[in-house]
Amino acid sequence: MTRRAWLRGLSALAAGAAGLVAGAPARAHGELGPVAPPQPLPALALTLHDGRRMALAHLLQGRVTALQLMFTGCSSVCPLQGALFAQAQARLPAAATALPWQLLSVSIDPLGDDARALAAWRQRHGAGARWLAGVPALAEADLLLDRLRGRSSRGPDRHTSQVFVIDAAGRLAFRTAELADAAAIVTALRGVAGVSRRSA
Repeated sequence: MTRRAWLRGLSALAAGAAGLVAGAPARAHGELGPVAPPQPLPALALTLHDGRRMALAHLLQGRVTALQLMFTGCSSVCPLQGALFAQAQARLPAAATALPWQLLSVSIDPLGDDARALAAWRQRHGAGARWLAGVPALAEADLLLDRLRGRSSRGPDRHTSQVFVIDAAGRLAFRTAELADAAAIVTALRGVAGVSRRSA
């Protein structure tokens, strides 16, 4: 498949083939589909669920990452987002050689979330070793939201339920529809990985 054909296919997937969660269709919000050219993310660090502090660029390097925005105190859309990542995790290959993937849940609530809360979030959703969770410093949370264009005009939690696919060079490469289903997330990860390999 050519890169152009893949981009057309993923654009159609994002726009028209969003999945269902609890009987509700995924919604488009803001921009979606391939990001051309891929955009670098801001230089910031995350405190991970295991207490480590790690630069985002280091965390993303060499892996294709599906990133979601959430916070552990959310009782509306965030549990659905966790369930979708759990379903995507189950569909992804166990061997890193087949697809160097990871899932990353990033909290937008630096005041309310810490390593312990993130660890509990992961446990609640059955996260494996390649599903990480982290929270930026308070001064850096808005930098990431703005770069991803991950703000929502609806509701009090101010974040979109889109999934952001980051390529192996740490650049934003694709935005899904809101609450995209597991199959769409996996397809986007595979597509971005394929483009990354061909352009390397």
